[in-house]
Amino acid sequence: MNAPLLYGASGDPDDPDDRILKTLRTHRQGPVLTIELNLPEQGNVVGEAMLDDLLTVLDDQDPSVRVLVMTGAGPDFCLGGDREEFAGHLAHDATGNGIRVSGVKARRVCDALASHSAVTIARVQGRAIGAGFALALACDLRVGADTASFRLPELALGLPTAWGGLLPRLISEVGAASVREIILTGRPLPAQEALGLSILQKVVPEEALDAAVDEWTRPLLRRSLPAVRVTKTLLNSLTASTRLADASVLDPELMAAVASEVHHMRTSR
Repeated sequence: MNAPLLYGASGDPDDPDDRILKTLRTHRQGPVLTIELNLPEQGNVVGEAMLDDLLTVLDDQDPSVRVLVMTGAGPDFCLGGDREEFAGHLAHDATGNGIRVSGVKARRVCDALASHSAVTIARVQGRAIGAGFALALACDLRVGADTASFRLPELALGLPTAWGGLLPRLISEVGAASVREIILTGRPLPAQEALGLSILQKVVPEEALDAAVDEWTRPLLRRSLPAVRVTKTLLNSLTASTRLADASVLDPELMAAVASEVHHMRTSR
Protein backbone atom coordinates (compact mmCIF):
# COMPACT_ATOMS: atom_id res chain seq x y z
CA MET A 1 0.00 0.00 0.00
CA ASN A 2 1.42 3.38 -1.01
CA ALA A 3 1.32 6.19 1.51
CA PRO A 4 -0.84 9.28 0.94
CA LEU A 5 0.58 12.62 -0.11
CA LEU A 6 1.93 13.56 3.31
CA TYR A 7 4.28 10.57 3.34
CA GLY A 8 4.48 9.31 -0.24
CA ALA A 9 5.31 10.72 -3.66
CA SER A 10 2.35 12.31 -5.39
CA GLY A 11 3.55 11.01 -8.74
CA ASP A 12 3.07 14.45 -10.32
CA PRO A 13 6.18 15.14 -12.47
CA ASP A 14 5.46 18.87 -12.22
CA ASP A 15 5.56 18.83 -8.43
CA PRO A 16 8.95 20.32 -7.41
CA ASP A 17 8.78 18.42 -4.12
CA ASP A 18 8.65 15.05 -5.89
CA ARG A 19 11.69 13.31 -7.29
CA ILE A 20 11.67 10.04 -9.22
CA LEU A 21 14.97 8.21 -9.48
CA LYS A 22 15.64 4.88 -11.14
CA THR A 23 14.74 2.83 -8.05
CA LEU A 24 13.30 5.38 -5.61
CA ARG A 25 10.63 8.00 -5.32
CA THR A 26 11.12 10.84 -2.88
CA HIS A 27 8.62 13.38 -1.67
CA ARG A 28 9.32 16.50 0.34
CA GLN A 29 6.59 18.23 2.28
CA GLY A 30 8.03 20.99 4.41
CA PRO A 31 10.50 19.48 6.89
CA VAL A 32 9.41 15.88 6.15
CA LEU A 33 11.24 13.88 3.47
CA THR A 34 9.92 10.48 2.37
CA ILE A 35 12.11 7.95 0.57
CA GLU A 36 10.10 5.16 -1.05
CA LEU A 37 11.85 2.06 -2.37
CA ASN A 38 10.16 1.83 -5.75
CA LEU A 39 10.67 -1.58 -7.36
CA PRO A 40 7.42 -3.19 -6.22
CA GLU A 41 7.33 -5.82 -8.97
CA GLN A 42 10.70 -7.07 -7.70
CA GLY A 43 9.88 -6.77 -4.01
CA ASN A 44 12.05 -3.62 -3.75
CA VAL A 45 15.21 -5.73 -3.83
CA VAL A 46 18.42 -3.81 -3.15
CA GLY A 47 20.92 -3.77 -5.99
CA GLU A 48 23.69 -1.44 -7.13
CA ALA A 49 21.28 1.05 -8.68
CA MET A 50 19.23 1.33 -5.49
CA LEU A 51 22.33 1.72 -3.33
CA ASP A 52 23.53 4.50 -5.65
CA ASP A 53 20.14 6.22 -5.53
CA LEU A 54 19.98 5.94 -1.74
CA LEU A 55 23.45 7.45 -1.41
CA THR A 56 22.47 10.29 -3.76
CA VAL A 57 19.52 11.17 -1.52
CA LEU A 58 21.07 10.47 1.89
CA ASP A 59 24.37 12.23 1.22
CA ASP A 60 22.46 15.41 0.41
CA GLN A 61 21.63 16.31 4.01
CA ASP A 62 19.44 19.38 3.81
CA PRO A 63 19.49 20.82 7.37
CA SER A 64 15.85 21.87 7.01
CA VAL A 65 14.76 18.20 6.83
CA ARG A 66 13.70 17.25 10.35
CA VAL A 67 12.03 13.87 9.76
CA LEU A 68 12.95 11.27 7.15
CA VAL A 69 10.50 8.43 6.46
CA MET A 70 11.71 5.24 4.77
CA THR A 71 9.01 3.12 3.15
CA GLY A 72 8.48 0.71 0.27
CA ALA A 73 6.06 0.56 -2.66
CA GLY A 74 3.84 -2.47 -3.07
CA PRO A 75 2.98 -5.26 -0.62
CA ASP A 76 6.50 -5.69 0.84
CA PHE A 77 8.95 -3.27 2.41
CA CYS A 78 12.02 -4.99 0.92
CA LEU A 79 12.81 -8.62 0.04
CA GLY A 80 16.56 -8.23 0.50
CA GLY A 81 19.51 -8.02 -1.83
CA ASP A 82 19.28 -8.63 -5.56
CA ARG A 83 20.37 -12.29 -5.85
CA GLU A 84 20.60 -12.20 -9.65
CA GLU A 85 22.94 -9.23 -9.49
CA PHE A 86 24.90 -10.96 -6.72
CA ALA A 87 25.37 -14.03 -8.94
CA GLY A 88 26.32 -11.77 -11.82
CA HIS A 89 29.08 -10.17 -9.76
CA LEU A 90 30.56 -13.61 -9.08
CA ALA A 91 30.24 -14.72 -12.68
CA HIS A 92 32.08 -11.60 -13.80
CA ASP A 93 34.76 -11.77 -11.09
CA ALA A 94 35.00 -14.95 -9.01
CA THR A 95 37.20 -13.15 -6.45
CA GLY A 96 34.12 -11.26 -5.27
CA ASN A 97 35.35 -7.74 -5.98
CA GLY A 98 31.91 -6.60 -7.21
CA ILE A 99 30.35 -7.88 -3.99
CA ARG A 100 33.03 -6.07 -2.01
CA VAL A 101 32.25 -2.76 -3.74
CA SER A 102 28.51 -3.26 -3.21
CA GLY A 103 29.11 -4.11 0.44
CA VAL A 104 30.97 -0.85 1.02
CA LYS A 105 28.03 1.05 -0.44
CA ALA A 106 25.60 -0.88 1.75
CA ARG A 107 27.56 0.08 4.84
CA ARG A 108 27.59 3.73 3.75
CA VAL A 109 23.81 3.70 3.20
CA CYS A 110 23.02 2.22 6.62
CA ASP A 111 25.51 4.50 8.37
CA ALA A 112 23.97 7.50 6.58
CA LEU A 113 20.51 6.51 7.82
CA ALA A 114 21.72 5.97 11.37
CA SER A 115 23.71 9.21 11.54
CA HIS A 116 21.34 11.40 9.51
CA SER A 117 20.67 14.77 11.11
CA ALA A 118 16.93 14.13 10.79
CA VAL A 119 15.01 11.65 12.91
CA THR A 120 14.53 8.62 10.66
CA ILE A 121 11.37 6.49 10.69
CA ALA A 122 10.95 3.09 9.03
CA ARG A 123 7.39 2.41 7.87
CA VAL A 124 7.31 -1.37 7.35
CA GLN A 125 4.61 -3.34 5.57
CA GLY A 126 4.83 -6.94 4.42
CA ARG A 127 8.23 -8.62 4.52
CA ALA A 128 11.58 -7.06 5.47
CA ILE A 129 14.22 -9.63 4.58
CA GLY A 130 18.02 -9.42 4.74
CA ALA A 131 19.00 -6.02 3.38
CA GLY A 132 15.45 -4.78 4.00
CA PHE A 133 15.79 -5.79 7.65
CA ALA A 134 19.07 -3.84 7.81
CA LEU A 135 17.58 -0.70 6.23
CA ALA A 136 14.68 -0.68 8.69
CA LEU A 137 16.94 -1.33 11.68
CA ALA A 138 19.19 1.59 10.74
CA CYS A 139 16.28 3.98 11.37
CA ASP A 140 15.68 5.63 14.74
CA LEU A 141 12.01 4.68 14.96
CA ARG A 142 10.31 1.67 13.37
CA VAL A 143 6.59 1.04 12.98
CA GLY A 144 5.25 -2.08 11.31
CA ALA A 145 1.92 -3.39 10.10
CA ASP A 146 0.56 -6.25 12.16
CA THR A 147 1.11 -8.44 9.09
CA ALA A 148 4.78 -7.46 8.73
CA SER A 149 7.60 -9.94 9.25
CA PHE A 150 11.40 -9.93 9.42
CA ARG A 151 13.89 -12.58 8.38
CA LEU A 152 17.64 -13.09 7.98
CA PRO A 153 18.08 -16.02 5.54
CA GLU A 154 21.79 -15.54 4.79
CA LEU A 155 23.00 -18.81 6.33
CA ALA A 156 20.51 -20.78 4.24
CA LEU A 157 22.04 -19.08 1.18
CA GLY A 158 25.57 -19.99 2.25
CA LEU A 159 26.47 -16.44 3.26
CA PRO A 160 27.45 -14.69 6.51
CA THR A 161 25.16 -12.11 8.10
CA ALA A 162 27.35 -9.26 6.94
CA TRP A 163 25.42 -6.48 5.19
CA GLY A 164 25.38 -2.83 6.07
CA GLY A 165 26.66 -3.22 9.63
CA LEU A 166 23.46 -5.04 10.58
CA LEU A 167 24.90 -7.41 13.18
CA PRO A 168 26.24 -4.94 15.79
CA ARG A 169 23.10 -2.82 15.47
CA LEU A 170 20.91 -5.86 15.93
CA ILE A 171 22.84 -7.07 18.98
CA SER A 172 22.71 -3.57 20.47
CA GLU A 173 18.93 -3.28 19.96
CA VAL A 174 17.88 -6.87 20.66
CA GLY A 175 20.58 -8.67 22.66
CA ALA A 176 23.09 -11.36 21.75
CA ALA A 177 21.12 -14.44 22.80
CA SER A 178 18.05 -13.56 20.75
CA VAL A 179 20.16 -12.50 17.76
CA ARG A 180 22.00 -15.82 17.85
CA GLU A 181 18.72 -17.70 17.58
CA ILE A 182 17.33 -15.41 14.88
CA ILE A 183 20.40 -15.80 12.67
CA LEU A 184 21.10 -19.49 13.19
CA THR A 185 17.51 -20.57 12.55
CA GLY A 186 16.74 -18.01 9.85
CA ARG A 187 13.06 -18.19 10.80
CA PRO A 188 10.60 -15.38 10.11
CA LEU A 189 9.78 -13.02 12.97
CA PRO A 190 6.14 -11.90 12.94
CA ALA A 191 5.35 -8.31 13.85
CA GLN A 192 4.32 -8.92 17.45
CA GLU A 193 7.49 -10.87 18.19
CA ALA A 194 9.54 -8.15 16.49
CA LEU A 195 7.81 -5.66 18.79
CA GLY A 196 8.77 -7.68 21.86
CA LEU A 197 12.39 -7.74 20.69
CA SER A 198 12.45 -3.96 19.98
CA ILE A 199 13.00 -4.56 16.27
CA LEU A 200 9.75 -2.62 15.99
CA GLN A 201 8.67 0.02 18.49
CA LYS A 202 5.05 0.08 17.38
CA VAL A 203 2.69 -2.35 15.58
CA VAL A 204 -0.59 -1.24 14.02
CA PRO A 205 -3.04 -2.48 11.38
CA GLU A 206 -1.65 -1.78 7.92
CA GLU A 207 -4.28 0.86 7.20
CA ALA A 208 -3.08 2.75 10.31
CA LEU A 209 0.61 2.91 9.35
CA ASP A 210 0.44 6.48 8.09
CA ALA A 211 -1.40 7.64 11.20
CA ALA A 212 1.28 5.98 13.34
CA VAL A 213 4.03 7.77 11.42
CA ASP A 214 2.11 11.01 11.82
CA GLU A 215 1.77 10.38 15.58
CA TRP A 216 5.56 10.39 15.86
CA THR A 217 6.18 13.13 13.30
CA ARG A 218 3.97 15.91 14.61
CA PRO A 219 5.52 16.22 18.10
CA LEU A 220 9.02 15.90 16.61
CA LEU A 221 8.33 18.93 14.43
CA ARG A 222 7.38 20.93 17.53
CA ARG A 223 10.59 20.12 19.40
CA SER A 224 13.63 22.40 19.43
CA LEU A 225 15.67 21.48 16.37
CA PRO A 226 19.09 21.83 18.07
CA ALA A 227 17.87 19.83 21.09
CA VAL A 228 16.59 16.98 18.91
CA ARG A 229 19.79 16.78 16.89
CA VAL A 230 22.07 16.89 19.92
CA THR A 231 19.93 14.26 21.66
CA LYS A 232 20.09 11.98 18.60
CA THR A 233 23.88 12.40 18.49
CA LEU A 234 24.12 11.59 22.21
CA LEU A 235 21.94 8.49 21.82
CA ASN A 236 24.02 7.27 18.87
CA SER A 237 27.26 7.91 20.78
CA LEU A 238 26.08 6.14 23.92
CA THR A 239 24.82 3.17 21.92
CA ALA A 240 28.09 2.94 20.02
CA SER A 241 30.06 3.06 23.27
CA THR A 242 28.40 -0.19 24.38
CA ARG A 243 29.92 -2.00 21.42
CA LEU A 244 33.36 -2.97 22.69
CA ALA A 245 34.43 -3.86 19.17
CA ASP A 246 32.52 -3.27 15.96
CA ALA A 247 33.95 -5.62 13.37
CA SER A 248 31.21 -4.79 10.85
CA VAL A 249 33.70 -2.61 8.94
CA LEU A 250 34.88 -5.98 7.65
CA ASP A 251 31.41 -6.90 6.32
CA PRO A 252 32.26 -6.32 2.63
CA GLU A 253 35.46 -8.38 2.90
CA LEU A 254 33.71 -11.21 4.75
CA MET A 255 30.81 -11.34 2.31
CA ALA A 256 33.14 -11.28 -0.71
CA ALA A 257 35.46 -13.93 0.71
CA VAL A 258 32.69 -16.38 1.66
CA ALA A 259 30.73 -15.82 -1.56
CA SER A 260 33.88 -16.38 -3.61
CA GLU A 261 34.67 -19.60 -1.76
CA VAL A 262 31.12 -20.94 -2.12
CA HIS A 263 31.14 -20.03 -5.81
CA HIS A 264 34.45 -21.83 -6.28
CA MET A 265 33.18 -24.96 -4.52
CA ARG A 266 30.02 -25.07 -6.65
CA THR A 267 31.75 -24.49 -9.97
CA SER A 268 34.58 -26.95 -9.33
CA ARG A 269 32.28 -29.92 -8.71
